[in-house]
Order: sequence, then C-alpha cells, then structure tokens
Amino acid sequence: MEITCYRNTEMLREPRQLPASVYNTAHLLLDHSREGVVFVPVRSMQYLAVIDREEIIFLDSANKSWVEISWQHFRPQQRSALDQPVPYEAVYYTQNAAETMKRLSSEFPPALKALAAKGSPTTVARVIKLERNKPTI
Repeated sequence: MEITCYRNTEMLREPRQLPASVYNTAHLLLDHSREGVVFVPVRSMQYLAVIDREEIIFLDSANKSWVEISWQHFRPQQRSALDQPVPYEAVYYTQNAAETMKRLSSEFPPALKALAAKGSPTTVARVIKLERNKPTI
C-alpha cells in the first residue's frame, strides 16, 4: 500500500509522553514489517495511523491525504527502563487536532494492540524430536 501525505502549516507543538506499552508495541510491529511502515486502522474514529522509523502520523478518513497530527522526536534513550513512558512531541496541523488528540490517546492503543494480536500465532507449535530407528538384532 502506498499513500502520499501532505501537511498544512504547523499550528501547535507540545511535549508529551507515550506509554511504554504503546511505544514498544509500535516498534515491535515496525521491526516485523517488510515495508518499513505499519498501517493501523483506528476504526472507532475512522482514522489511519501510519508508523515509520521517524514518526507516527494520523490521517482522518474525511481528509485522507492530509496529516492532522504527527507524533515526532521519540526519545526512548531518556528512559531508564523499558516500562517507562517515552517522551515525544505532538504536532498539530488543524484547528481541532487538540480535541482529536484526546480521543487518540485512548483509541489508538487498543487499535495497535488488536493489530499486534493478529500477527501472533493462535496455536502453539510443538517440536517433535525424531529418532532414527535402531536396527534390531
């Protein structure tokens, strides 16, 4: 899937923190992506999140090609444990992006978790050790 995205002039930038579980899951999915990008449908909001190595952008289905919010400049090196939140900057490109951000904070994590669950196997594989038949005398 290939999409072209556009940005309006930045309206606001604010420091925020992303919960460790969200950051870790996003980067785990990214590490397993062949394309180097992950598309996460946030169906409850009719948004699409696009994750790459640099940022996470959010597109409204009504304005498919225009970035409404971007999460940038993740700094995982500032945390001292993997379960600590990751500082980042939220960048808003529309008038109502701050309102959207409130909803994304609660709607994006379950959408990400649901996508991650699809990629995990539903059955456990068993390894069976094969032994050579020993000749009988």
